[in-house]
Amino acid sequence: MRNFSSDFRRLVRSLMIVTAITLGTSGMVSGQGTPADSTQAAGAAAPAAGGAAVNGDPVAGEALYKANCTSCHAMNKRVLGPALAGVNQKYNDEAYLIKWIKNAPAMVASGDERAVKIYEEYNKAAMTPFPQFSDDDVRNILAYIQVEGDKKPEAAATGGAAAGAESADTGVSNFMIIGLVAVILIAFLVILVLNRVISTLERLLLNKGEAILAEEDEVEEEAKDKFAGLKRMAKNKKLVFFVVLGFVILLASFGTVEMWNTGVHTGYQPVQPIKFSHQLHAGTNQIDCQYCHSGAWKSKNATIPSLNVCMNCHKYVQATEKYDGEISPEIKKIYTALDYNPETQAYGDNPRPIEWVRIHNLPDLAYFNHSQHVKVAGIDCQKCHGPIETMEEVYQYSPLTMKWCINCHKETEVKHEGNAYYDKVIAAHDQIKKGEKVTAAVLGGLECGKCHY
Repeated sequence: MRNFSSDFRRLVRSLMIVTAITLGTSGMVSGQGTPADSTQAAGAAAPAAGGAAVNGDPVAGEALYKANCTSCHAMNKRVLGPALAGVNQKYNDEAYLIKWIKNAPAMVASGDERAVKIYEEYNKAAMTPFPQFSDDDVRNILAYIQVEGDKKPEAAATGGAAAGAESADTGVSNFMIIGLVAVILIAFLVILVLNRVISTLERLLLNKGEAILAEEDEVEEEAKDKFAGLKRMAKNKKLVFFVVLGFVILLASFGTVEMWNTGVHTGYQPVQPIKFSHQLHAGTNQIDCQYCHSGAWKSKNATIPSLNVCMNCHKYVQATEKYDGEISPEIKKIYTALDYNPETQAYGDNPRPIEWVRIHNLPDLAYFNHSQHVKVAGIDCQKCHGPIETMEEVYQYSPLTMKWCINCHKETEVKHEGNAYYDKVIAAHDQIKKGEKVTAAVLGGLECGKCHY
């Protein structure tokens, strides 16, 4: 122990020497870094030159632009309409641009050469007229377009210069030096405290060594006594019997629960290739379920809608206002699968299917017909699928077990009034009551699904 103490003191002296050398080196580096830092700060403070005069109020124009223009236009990229950066310099005719924005279809109808050329270039997609804008409103929008279009290249250049300046900064800040000194002082104090603790432990071990050994012997005896108690308990046959019985009951309970829930996938929520939101479509936009899942009304399967159904809306709805003029990434996946070019609005020759992951999957031994429940019985989709209109991502709401189906059949009242299907069933029952002949054909024996399943 005394050898360890002397080694520890030598280590303390070495650390003190290293501390002094480190502080001196840090001061030299800090002194050398000061001129470079001041030069860099002076360079960063230089104002950017340039900037064209802007007519109108770009701040007011920004609100008008984002509320009315972003669904069809972006600054530096063609969407449904042309890119708007540089439009003031391209046409250099404020009166013409004001007239165009207020009523573009009228200019095309009048035969204006430039208007007709733009109309033909963009697949004869007419621009929405804005007669509610005043001349000052249009000037404000054009001012915002000019400022925003000029700002992006400068921002990129400024970002590059800032990155270069940051990479060139190799000096040591005062904060780093103060932090280093504080860490060294704290380490020095910790070393002193540890040295004092070691000295105290040496005295305790020398003065009370025998007492510690005696306590260790007592602990070993107590441990032996504990094991002896366990051995006595193991010899008690009644206790052993009840412990084993409880263990068997516990295992049987866990096994029963696991076997009962085998094949039950309540809450199953796989990741789909497209993040389709039922909350947005069925909830916020209140689109009827059967607009997409038309098979639920007329066939056994609800069917997965084709991408052509999606394109009924998303050929025009692109959510560009939420992505800074860019098309939504999820809508882009639809375009990619269809090999569709949103700029030319043309389809390619390499379409690919979307590989959706099935969620509600009954075993082959179970026959379920959507039309029998939706059309004949008039059951709502939420009865089985839960609050689908609130689900951001769909999950399996019901257990879909045989017990669950049987309980539903026991509790659900059949509404046969005015239902042609049940009229035939009730008529057959009336024939039976009267003693008349009832053939299999009367009970639906000629339906294809009775044999061709």
